[in-house]
Amino acid sequence: MNTESYTDSLFGLTGRVAVIIGGTGELCGAIAEGLAAAGAEVVLVGRNAEKAKARLERINAKGRGWFHAAEATSKAELTTLLDAIVKRSGRVDIVINGAGINSPTPFFEITEDEFNKIIRVNMTSVFLGCQVFGKYLVDRGEGGSIINIGSMSAWVPLSKVFTYSATKAAVHNLSKNLAREWAPHKVRVNTLVPGFFPAEQNRKVLTPDRVASIMGRTPMKRFGEARELVAATLLLASDSAGSFITGAEIAVDGGFNAMCI
Repeated sequence: MNTESYTDSLFGLTGRVAVIIGGTGELCGAIAEGLAAAGAEVVLVGRNAEKAKARLERINAKGRGWFHAAEATSKAELTTLLDAIVKRSGRVDIVINGAGINSPTPFFEITEDEFNKIIRVNMTSVFLGCQVFGKYLVDRGEGGSIINIGSMSAWVPLSKVFTYSATKAAVHNLSKNLAREWAPHKVRVNTLVPGFFPAEQNRKVLTPDRVASIMGRTPMKRFGEARELVAATLLLASDSAGSFITGAEIAVDGGFNAMCI
């Protein structure tokens, strides 16, 4: 038995086009590299072409990718993005909604502007990404996979990140709702739920005391590495391996969600 051919038939993405909104970030950037290595053409979406440059070099060393600037909170820009991808690449098969920001502001000090900004980046961007690309996938009639990036804070509200936690709970709920609606169209919608992975958006809250608390509730006693999100993403992205998975919340968390006392 050719093991490589078997695994390729399950997880290979040759001929697929994957759009990673928030792909210039650390976690989604690593995911993008993994999708490219599995054969997908990868479109990194963000606001900063310079930030995407180094990531694209690594992606193109493994496969094929390109960058498109777009504001994740603008339906008009996401619509333009979709049109550009279809024109250049011919199709879209996989969409990852991964734009996100965070803030450790104490609850009574959270301003309305900060609250609305976090909601817009973390929740509205996912809503719009699903609306624009979901309609395309449903109308096309060939199925597809949408993967929304969730959080442990959607399950267990985390201290110091009040607005972030609320937005991620909304993302989990929306993902399940859309999974139910679009299942007849073979469009799968799932949530990838990272545990604690040091990244640009959360380093500001990783104080020594907080790190100690996290390690105390993480059985593996370490942070995750971005590359460790790739395999679960391949499962959810694959039309073969993930063909009967929709509405799921897949945790990659070193056991954090399994820990109580």
